[in-house]
Amino acid sequence: MSRSDRRRWRSARTISDLGELMALWLEGKIASRPGYQPRYGPDDETAHLVPTLAALCRAGYVTTQSQPGLTGTGADGMWWEQRAALELVVTDPTRFHRLVDAAYAAGLSVRINDHRPGGGVQEQPVVATTCDGEAITAFGGRISRADMAIQWPGLNRDLYREVSTGMYVSIIAPEYGTPGERLWVVLDFLTGQRRQLTSPELRSLRLVLAHPLRRRGRGPDRPTGRQHHPAPRRQHPASAGRAACCPPTSGGDRTCSSPDRAAGSASPAPTAPAPATRSGPADSLAPGTRDGQPGR
Repeated sequence: MSRSDRRRWRSARTISDLGELMALWLEGKIASRPGYQPRYGPDDETAHLVPTLAALCRAGYVTTQSQPGLTGTGADGMWWEQRAALELVVTDPTRFHRLVDAAYAAGLSVRINDHRPGGGVQEQPVVATTCDGEAITAFGGRISRADMAIQWPGLNRDLYREVSTGMYVSIIAPEYGTPGERLWVVLDFLTGQRRQLTSPELRSLRLVLAHPLRRRGRGPDRPTGRQHHPAPRRQHPASAGRAACCPPTSGGDRTCSSPDRAAGSASPAPTAPAPATRSGPADSLAPGTRDGQPGR
């Protein structure tokens, strides 16, 4: 990372500052971002997601990883299936509940990992990419202190404390492939990028977003008592039609939007994603894209 880029990231003091810088990185106006390969931008497969991700970053969320929904034969001759998925961090409870309520209303899978002092909801990862039926990448899962430091190096100390103790939310489409791209429609409606919803199953979003804080019994202020389920950092996955994702990074991030954390192998089911567990480097799952994000 250049000195000028390092200074820009170091100068951020608030989540809004961080979100604006992440949006600029996504849009190609900043060459490098923390926790990602220097002088690399979002992955080509997620280029169409940039407007959605940038709008989220300017709406009080900071995206960390994402990937589009894809299916097809990869350059390796294997059959790849990928769910549209996103991970972000949010520190404002109102924005958190607005996002989560919208995702539930749209029938999307949600995983919450609350890193606030004192602990909170820690949910299992969801398999998001498979290769010939074998789990390759996952979204969600508690982030270790070591991985958090890798993901956000060089930030102002107070801002780092805020993002490292924030609420990390992963939203995953239950369907593999392009049907799951409705995830981005939901997010565009949330941020005001889209004004109309034509799909009948998304009409309930209007009611949910018109009545904020319609709590559904889960969230950072409603601990479930579950054990922590750490998920390993993911390596960049190979997605349908190409040999590999973005270049490896110290933090592993795709947009490709942001880096994903790896999960152990599990047999995913389109309507009931299987949780993944951490595994060693040799068989670790690949990450989604980082946004800032090659999933960020």
